Amino acid sequence: MPTLIKPQDPAPARTKHGRSWHRIAGKPVRWWMIALLLVIGFHRWIPDTRWLMVHMVTLGLITTSIMVWSQHFTEALLHHRLSDSERPRQVLRIYGVTVGTLVLMVGILADWWWLTLVSATVMGGVLTWHGVSLLGQVRTALPARFGMTVRWYAAAAFFLPLGAIFGAILALDLADPWHSRFLLAHQSINILGFVGLTVSATLLTLWPTMVRTRMEDTATTLTRMALPAMAAGSLVAAGGALGGWVPVVILGLLCYATGVGAIGWIMIRTGRRKPPAGYMGWSVASGIAWLFFTVVVALILVAVRGVHTSVMSALTIPFVAGFLLQTLLGAMSYILPSTMGGGPATVRASLAAINRGGIYRVTVLNLCIALFALPSDMLPSWVRALVSIVGAVVFAAFLPLMISSAKISVAGRRRLMAQRAGGQPPAPTRADTAEPERKTRALWQLVAGVLTVVLAVGAGIAVAPQSAGLGVSGSAENAVQATGNTTEVTMHAHQDMRFDPAEIQVPVGDRLVITLVNDDPTNVHDLVFANGATTGRMSPGDTAHVDAGIISEALEGWCSVIGHRSMGMTVAVTPVDSHGNPVGAAGHENHGVGTASAADDSQDPAAGVDFNAPPGEAFTVRDSALEPAPNETVHELALDVQEVAREVAPGVTMDAWTFNGDYTGPTLRGTVGDVFEVTLTNSGTMGHSVDFHAGDVSPDQTMRTIAPGESLVYRFEAARSGIWLYHCSTAPMSTHVAAGMFGAVIIDPPNLPEVDREYLLLQNETYLTAPSADQPDLPEGVNAVVDPAAITAGPPSLTMFNGHATQYMHEKLPARPDERVRIWVLAAGPSKGTSFHVVGGQFDTVYKEGAYLLSPSSSANPEGTGGAQALDLAPAQGGFVEMSFPEAGTYTFVNHSFAEAERGARGQIEVTQ
Repeated sequence: MPTLIKPQDPAPARTKHGRSWHRIAGKPVRWWMIALLLVIGFHRWIPDTRWLMVHMVTLGLITTSIMVWSQHFTEALLHHRLSDSERPRQVLRIYGVTVGTLVLMVGILADWWWLTLVSATVMGGVLTWHGVSLLGQVRTALPARFGMTVRWYAAAAFFLPLGAIFGAILALDLADPWHSRFLLAHQSINILGFVGLTVSATLLTLWPTMVRTRMEDTATTLTRMALPAMAAGSLVAAGGALGGWVPVVILGLLCYATGVGAIGWIMIRTGRRKPPAGYMGWSVASGIAWLFFTVVVALILVAVRGVHTSVMSALTIPFVAGFLLQTLLGAMSYILPSTMGGGPATVRASLAAINRGGIYRVTVLNLCIALFALPSDMLPSWVRALVSIVGAVVFAAFLPLMISSAKISVAGRRRLMAQRAGGQPPAPTRADTAEPERKTRALWQLVAGVLTVVLAVGAGIAVAPQSAGLGVSGSAENAVQATGNTTEVTMHAHQDMRFDPAEIQVPVGDRLVITLVNDDPTNVHDLVFANGATTGRMSPGDTAHVDAGIISEALEGWCSVIGHRSMGMTVAVTPVDSHGNPVGAAGHENHGVGTASAADDSQDPAAGVDFNAPPGEAFTVRDSALEPAPNETVHELALDVQEVAREVAPGVTMDAWTFNGDYTGPTLRGTVGDVFEVTLTNSGTMGHSVDFHAGDVSPDQTMRTIAPGESLVYRFEAARSGIWLYHCSTAPMSTHVAAGMFGAVIIDPPNLPEVDREYLLLQNETYLTAPSADQPDLPEGVNAVVDPAAITAGPPSLTMFNGHATQYMHEKLPARPDERVRIWVLAAGPSKGTSFHVVGGQFDTVYKEGAYLLSPSSSANPEGTGGAQALDLAPAQGGFVEMSFPEAGTYTFVNHSFAEAERGARGQIEVTQ
């Protein structure tokens, strides 16, 4: 049996300062382990997490470990240690890998290609230097039986510079097919060539050492054939990928798989004499099995899909977690205790500590990797999430076990040194009398590992059973007569987290079959119905079909990927009769119920609003541009109360109570001292009134509620400047305001400067529900009414500027660079204020509630350098801001209370040359 590691040696190679070079060089490996765990823990807040973690494993952990242990094995196999002058250079090369990897991490996060180029240069240079050093050691050492292994270490090191060049080119964000070609070539050279060759060459001697048996008789001969086959296969596959030659790639992968198969055959033959014990052996064996499996699957995928990014993307988890991490951690579980020494008893105790629960850990890890590697349409999101958490926790368990093992080794070495210095034999430890792990204990660990993963899968299904197709169909399907007809609908899943269409009407009794196309270029989606029908997970570009069954009652569907449903990816299916009227579960008509909320327990028709959609074709965008105050001192206006259907958001048409037919009444403007004479006529179906905050009058008569068909005259003089709210004051006022009965009166401050553009934005919120069947006849097209209970409970259904939630995202307010723009803002309520802000703009003038808070010429701002970022207004308060835009662009205005902005309180100003 080859003696790669001498457990009885308590004094490993040391630097001139007396420290073990393994401890110095191994520090980066521990750093990268901790960093990887931190990135996994905080991945939601870190961009580009996937590629960050992949390179932390492949470059940070794997490459650093290869640098450390290839040097260690070189010295052991050649029986030749580096000189004291050469040792610091070896450590410098190892830390050079750490620096190069850190530079790459910064380049990935900052998206700076030049840093990727610097990293590729550093990594390529360091690995070339490492390979040359290894060959130099072969030349200076005496001939050794396993010198072949060291030569393959050097050959593998020369692969990485080529792979680094491909990686730097990839960072240029090439378009396909070149991106796919360079990605496959990059991974063929780095993973199959650099890592695969190094690991396979090491296993020739490490594997029999780990399982403590003699080497297989044919091992050397088979390895001499396997390693060239793997090297050639890696190069051929990379060349075929760059040329887009699928047969050449297949030939290369087939050649490589043959070589890996030979290595696996050697391991199996060796293990038959003495099976692996504990974590270290089974983890390494599992790693090689995953390498063979992924290469074979990659071969099949290339044959089916060609040279495409999806080939290697689908195999990232098996390659990284299955092969790389398992092989690394398994090998380290044996190498670390053995190299730290401390005598045979200490080494045995240290090995027992780091391999604790080994069969359980290997079982859990491989089951988790297998499940996570399944196609996305086969594993529900909650199952995937819980399985990944369990796997990550078991992987992370290596770190505390490694620390525990290291403490045992350090203590044993100190004890051994002290005892030898005193001329006494080492005292026996518990490890000297410890019994080997019994087969029954290993069996129980295997069972416990399987049960752990089964529980994780069961918990994921229990959280979202519909995503696994386990929903329970209601009996209502049999409560109506099936028509024998099938309604077929094509739906699209969009990048802005919505289904199109989001509402489907199906003749009652028809079968509904949906074809779903995932048009989202980046995200996986699915469609799950409440009755359990599901498309399964769909990758970008995929098309799937789902049979939703016989439609006899309202049916809700959604995307079950975590977080997507709450972002608006829902669909409502409504059964309708022959006249197009919605019907209930038993086939009875259900007039007046809005179809948008038929499957929504909240009954809020605005719950599924697409805030990226434009207003409906019949909607007229309200002109927010203000005209100057007219040159007259008496202003006459007729306000006619009308209860009409008005769109307030895409797909939401409410029973609006209005002044003059518009949700948000007409704007009045004048100057201080002007008189306003308003004739209010109630053409509605209930009592209404009006309250002008701009008038300093007794409310008894002017603000009284008038019955339908009645009129009154409201006369007031504008004694003070400002922007004033008017609204219906009939109880409950909150309901009347939320229904649209409000407007603005602007009284210009004296000497108000002229500006190039002037706009008015009235913010209000509304609270909606679907009409009930017992409500009186409503205007045609209405699917929403104000919900008084929701006003009290909150939150709002919509928060809008000038009566519509999306109008100014599509009909932008125009301006030009350096023009002076004034925006009047009024918070109409009924309950919410605003913090008005323009993204990318600053206010140099702020006027609030009749007074200037900031202006370029104010005494409080003598040099005109002050500015403001927001105009804060409580309900019924108003003011204006002024600014200019120095350059062209699209500037978004929002209520900086972002919950309200996300309900519609936003718009855009388009500044053009």
